Amino acid sequence: MSRVKILFPDYNPLYTATIPVRIGDINYGNHVGNDSLLSVIHEARMQMLRARGYTEMKIAGTSMIMADVMIAYKGEAFYGDTLLVKIYTGEVSGSTFTFLYHISTVRDGFSKDIAHAKTGMVCFDYDTRKIGTMTTELSDFLLQGQ
Repeated sequence: MSRVKILFPDYNPLYTATIPVRIGDINYGNHVGNDSLLSVIHEARMQMLRARGYTEMKIAGTSMIMADVMIAYKGEAFYGDTLLVKIYTGEVSGSTFTFLYHISTVRDGFSKDIAHAKTGMVCFDYDTRKIGTMTTELSDFLLQGQ
């Protein structure tokens, strides 16, 4: 079986979020469930946008919608852990772009990878319900630090 591989750039992340693992994130295996990990990714993205005065509905003169997601699980996270989510910009092209998420936790003084994820985002006009246009402001935000 072919595994999902997500490669991270060698530049600084756009944002780093810290998210505590809640009891509701734990599944029958006593670790963070896959459905909860997608919520963690969303929370990290929302924290990043909010820190810049953006939302998914109003980001740099446009809006965005998630078109796809890939998650590669690397390890377990447990109740009481704090997840460190580093968000990077991946590809930027036309009306689309990707965010890359490196999710880890620190346990016993060592960093441990929990998951790598990638979301494909599309500029979207919620009034017309059609693909929107990437603004220069959004492009500048996405490409900062590269």
